[in-house]
Parts: sequence; structure tokens; C-alpha cells
Amino acid sequence: MKQWLMVVLALAGLGLGVWGLSRYAPPPEGVGIGKRAPDYRVPFAENGDSIDLRQHYAGQVTLVNIWATWCLPCRAEMPSMQEIYADYRDRGFRIAAVSVDAGSPGKVLEFQREYGLTFDILHDASGGIQQAYRTIGVPQSFLIDRDGVVRWIELGEEDWRLPRHRELIEQLLGD
Repeated sequence: MKQWLMVVLALAGLGLGVWGLSRYAPPPEGVGIGKRAPDYRVPFAENGDSIDLRQHYAGQVTLVNIWATWCLPCRAEMPSMQEIYADYRDRGFRIAAVSVDAGSPGKVLEFQREYGLTFDILHDASGGIQQAYRTIGVPQSFLIDRDGVVRWIELGEEDWRLPRHRELIEQLLGD
């Protein structure tokens, strides 16, 4: 009997806690189209120097791509990302490719060399960027305008050479 009373009290306490959080906690900010992109501090894979994404890419049209070396769709989309970066970098287009691989950045750097990637490769071994950007998988991409506002979000592999992607990037570059 005493055990059941303890179970009922524990469940009642949990229920009260959930009710209190749902009623009085601030709503989550979330990442959405038309909202300012969250700021997040992340190191470069190559040298470990940390940057604030929002500050570092201010005034640029930026593709934030959250990925991992073990992710096959991530591997598949990287060549097309390199191609659009080469085509638009001189016009103010940047790519911040944030790897969420656990451990040291060695395998991330090896991946960068293997694919000949020249855009920014960042490494967040903690995976905290997935919480900051509220991702639901990898790869997930966020296209951010010069004012730091999210203009496009997509989950999964993309072929960045497609006309619809190029048109969107050109529209955001606007020059």
C-alpha cells in the first residue's frame, strides 16, 4: 500500500511540474522562415578558432548546413555546395558547414580534403548547434539573408545546382 501511495505521489508531482512548465515557461523561440537566425559559437575544424555565426557572417548571404561525415546524403550534396560556393562567393555568398561529428576534428578535415571543399568547415562535437537551430536530422540547411533572417529551410540532401536554388541565392544577393 505504501509503495502505491509513493507512485501516485510521484506521478502527481510530475503532472504538476509539467502543468507548471506548460503554463508559465516562456515559449521556445524556434527557428523559422522570416525569423532571425540564432547565434551560436562554433570552432573552425582546421584551427579550432571559434566564431559567432551571426557576427562572422553578418552582411553575407549564408547557407548554414548542419551535417556529419557518416551521413551519406551529406556526402552526396557536398560537391554541389562547393560548386555554388565557387559560383557566388565573389558576390557575398558564404557557406558555414557545421559538422556534428563526435570527437576530434580529424575525420572532418580528412573529409574536407577528400572532397576539395573551400568553404568554411566548422566542427561542433557537442552537437549543440542542433539544439540552437532545432534540427530534426542531418543534413539540414538554412539559407540566411544579409540581415540575418532565415529565408529557406530544408531537411535532407539538396542538389544546389538546381535552378530553383540558384534563383533563390541570386535573389538574396540582389546585386
